[in-house]
Amino acid sequence: MILITGANGFVGYYLTEALLEKGFTVLATSKGDCRLPFSYSSFFIYEQMDFTDPFAVHDIFEKYKPSIVIHAGAMSKPDECEINQWECYVTNVEATLTLLANAEELKSFFVFISTDFVFDGEKGMYSENDMVNPVNFYGQSKADAEDAVKEYKYDWAIVRTCSVYGKPATGKQNILTVVKSKIENREKYMVFDDQVRTPTYVEDFVKGIVGLIGKRATGVYHLAGTDVLTPYEMAIKTAEYIGLDTSYIQRVTWVDLKQPAKRPPKTGLVIGKAKKELGFDPISFEEGLKNVFE
Repeated sequence: MILITGANGFVGYYLTEALLEKGFTVLATSKGDCRLPFSYSSFFIYEQMDFTDPFAVHDIFEKYKPSIVIHAGAMSKPDECEINQWECYVTNVEATLTLLANAEELKSFFVFISTDFVFDGEKGMYSENDMVNPVNFYGQSKADAEDAVKEYKYDWAIVRTCSVYGKPATGKQNILTVVKSKIENREKYMVFDDQVRTPTYVEDFVKGIVGLIGKRATGVYHLAGTDVLTPYEMAIKTAEYIGLDTSYIQRVTWVDLKQPAKRPPKTGLVIGKAKKELGFDPISFEEGLKNVFE
């Protein structure tokens, strides 16, 4: 049985779907009521679980005894994390420690979903061996959680990704769908052009995780796309693809918006290890646009 945290979220939906298709029994957990449409499957179980509550986590682990844990849930908006640092620490670090402690009793394989924001963004195109050096509290919390995972006694994997996009299955928007809705409503949309990323199509990302679980691969892996783009370039390409007026998209820098959390300027993830060891083969951003909008 595979336990997933944050299953109601964007990645959680696709991850649950992909694992069910492979015949795994999936214990999907999230804070609120189930928003996943998989109750038709006899391999699908949903339980409400606040992973920041040690008692709730203990009860679920004791009841189901999952052999694999995928910790996909997190507080992930950098500005919210910067403003509410204690809440971010409890959610992203302390809760990971709680999950690890419960997984350890069962010797479960622990898979932790992390981010390109563990890097400072000074050089760009980071490999798994590059030193982490976060520039905001969100990145720091994920780096601290990674450190905790690396101390885990049994099999573990850390999967870092970057700017995940796709069809929002459970209602959560991403840059592509925001661009569409903003322009259709004739609203200006300010987008960063001083940050470089390797945007990742969500279905590629979850295929990579499923492949990792199938091989029971351990260690750190980068799963991301191959196109190197700024968010502004992503927004322009999206608008052009669906035939919308690009003049509504405004190019800005982090300094222009003065957001609470600093962003790493150039990240992007090198995926050679995942290609070689997991057979990871992501599609292009253009193909991703086609999948999202057609």
